[in-house]
Amino acid sequence: MKRGTLSKMGRRRWAPLLAAIGPGLIAASADNDAGGITTCSLAGAKYGYSILWVLIVITLSLAVTQEMGARMGVVTGKGFGDLIREKFSARWAAFGILTMLLANLSTTIAEFAGVAASMLILGVKPYVSVPLAALAVAILVTRFDYHRVQKVFLTSSVLYLTYVLSGILAHPDWGFAARSILHPNIPTDPKSLLPYLVMVIGTIGTTITPWGQFFIQSYVVEKRLRTEDLAYARADVYVGAFVTDFISFFIMVACAATLYQSGHRDITDAAHAAQALEPLAGSLAAGLFAFGLLNASLLGAAILPLTSAYATCETFGWEAGIDKSPRQAPIFFGIFLFLILGGGTVVVFLQEKRLVQIILASQVLNGILLPAILIFALRITNDRSVMGKYTNSRVFNFIAIATTVVLILLTVLVVATSLVQVPA
Repeated sequence: MKRGTLSKMGRRRWAPLLAAIGPGLIAASADNDAGGITTCSLAGAKYGYSILWVLIVITLSLAVTQEMGARMGVVTGKGFGDLIREKFSARWAAFGILTMLLANLSTTIAEFAGVAASMLILGVKPYVSVPLAALAVAILVTRFDYHRVQKVFLTSSVLYLTYVLSGILAHPDWGFAARSILHPNIPTDPKSLLPYLVMVIGTIGTTITPWGQFFIQSYVVEKRLRTEDLAYARADVYVGAFVTDFISFFIMVACAATLYQSGHRDITDAAHAAQALEPLAGSLAAGLFAFGLLNASLLGAAILPLTSAYATCETFGWEAGIDKSPRQAPIFFGIFLFLILGGGTVVVFLQEKRLVQIILASQVLNGILLPAILIFALRITNDRSVMGKYTNSRVFNFIAIATTVVLILLTVLVVATSLVQVPA
């Protein structure tokens, strides 16, 4: 057989996989946004290696929930909000969308706060860095086509590897870290156990999000994947779930090996962690950590408004898609730009203590929404009239239902904790 023929056969073999790559990896990477990096930094600094075991739970839960969203998108060719409206009612769909929009606006504000914090390390003021970041995100989505935007998102996901380098430069005790995953040192004293469990809940809750369910399904629909591509879409989701917690692992390890070991356990955010790392692990590790925060914040600032625009328009039948022009999809681009401009403006003018309140409120809204979203997903993925032969298997149902029940219990605790801690 000729070499050219073999080359063509190879390209045809890899084409479906290459076509499916993107949604799972991007969605999972965006979970490690400014809030996620801050949470993992705090966890590593405060509890060292003893909290690494949580990442095993998160990886399984994230893979299961994201696969359900991807499968619904591939089989039905419809967005999540659209299916909720058709299967349940327009009122339930409107409730989910409005709650998601409020939560996503709050989280978008947190993303721009991450941009401001990372650039402050370099001496750049928020009134300079935040407007430039908002402008860059807006131009990316409104001026470039789908394929170019996806390439930027995928490249941004690869840049999370800076945290791997940062963790390696921190010179952790790898043997102790591995033993801590299998045999975690969980506090037994009630006073110490409560804050530890709160940190566990926060670590899980910052990864599995309502917007992530809407995003993965909308992105799969946008790529026009077919049921023949389902295996590749699943591979993309599973790899993405592994990668996001692989990065989280190194964030925790970097802070555990330096800040926890040296007694610097009361850091306030990820930017503080980056600054504290410098005298302990060197300027390169601190610089990579800060760069990772900037990259994560920019990716989140693009993904969250984009998810909001897609979900809203798909649910109510309005034109949507980054391949369309603003004239063709005015509501889609209007929602996107409103969240970008609104989130950036708040960070420029709002005091830091108010930002903390907004982030806490965002966690409460996400916590209220998440159980309903997962129940909707389970009911739809078990409905043969919608999914045909692609409903959940018994084994998969067991895992998905168990994951949902656990997440509901954890979410209740997160909401209760957040309500208690929000200043009056």
